[in-house]
Amino acid sequence: MRKLYPQALADNSWDNTGLLLEAPFVPSRRQSNTVLLTIDLTKAVADEAIALNSSIIVAYHPIIFRGLKSLSLANSQQQTLLRLASHGISVYSPHTAVDSAPGGLGDWLADIVTRTKTNNERGEEEEVQTPSEKLSQQAEDDPFAEKRPPLFTLAHHPSQTILRIGRLSSPTAESVPHTRRAIIPQSPELESHPGAGMGRIIEFKTPQPLTALLDRIGKGLNNPKGFPIAIPQNATLSELNISSVGICAGSGASLLSNLNVDLLFTGEMSHHEALAAVEKGQVVINLFHSNSERGFLSEVLAGQLEESVEQEWSRVREEKAEDESLKDALVDDDFEVLVSEVDRDPYGIVILNE
Repeated sequence: MRKLYPQALADNSWDNTGLLLEAPFVPSRRQSNTVLLTIDLTKAVADEAIALNSSIIVAYHPIIFRGLKSLSLANSQQQTLLRLASHGISVYSPHTAVDSAPGGLGDWLADIVTRTKTNNERGEEEEVQTPSEKLSQQAEDDPFAEKRPPLFTLAHHPSQTILRIGRLSSPTAESVPHTRRAIIPQSPELESHPGAGMGRIIEFKTPQPLTALLDRIGKGLNNPKGFPIAIPQNATLSELNISSVGICAGSGASLLSNLNVDLLFTGEMSHHEALAAVEKGQVVINLFHSNSERGFLSEVLAGQLEESVEQEWSRVREEKAEDESLKDALVDDDFEVLVSEVDRDPYGIVILNE
């Protein structure tokens, strides 16, 4: 994770990234070589990791933001950390390092609006593994989970796609001509990650109909049940054209509010922030906070980690081959990178029948 998304790329003025929980290695009770990816580390995700006997959870959002004066079972998040430590499961959180990195979360959202995003209909496909029948049954019993969602109607956004995109996947169509740049470029620039920075600004060579962007966003996010949009008064969706887009995953108002662009594309903005943007003649699209982030796990990060861990694990096994304390652990050359099945945004949408 540190090679893919160096902590130096994170906004360390407020963020808390890195190895947040390091569970002791106990040779007699060795974990499986399983990484579990999630956006939020909830009790449900902890249960899932324990059932999988995972070694580590990569949780995009840090479960620890501020200093702790105690660790007790009375606090639900602290309880989760204590349970994971007792089961030998560590926690790593990359957060804004992923937002900033080239090819990371900001570029994934930019790829969606510019039609650069790959699909899962070509290339090498593999079925996403389900952690357990019990968890699958829980999903079946979830009244919010609609099995075949229609386009542009909304409930809980799935944490992963049915098929994982193969490494050789091709673009869905020719990318719409555009330029893109970071809103706040990384300073100083990392030689290993040129072009990094917070947020993205897209400028199209030719104005794009807003309806076309809505279609791309719907398809690019695997057909969510819907999402909020704010447009200027006295305007209609069909008449609006977009020449420029400001993009920020998660809560984007602080990064986007002063941009002179046609569309603000983010996960979350408050009522008054959206109102101010509309008064300026801008369009605002919100995806609910974590639904602007969740698809990145299965479509990008899982594949990146599989490739990187394969190389790193081979190197470690060779370097530590003579270490008797690690002998049993190093015998197993297999590993898995899984995406949580239970991770989801706290908000869903209730759709009322006529």
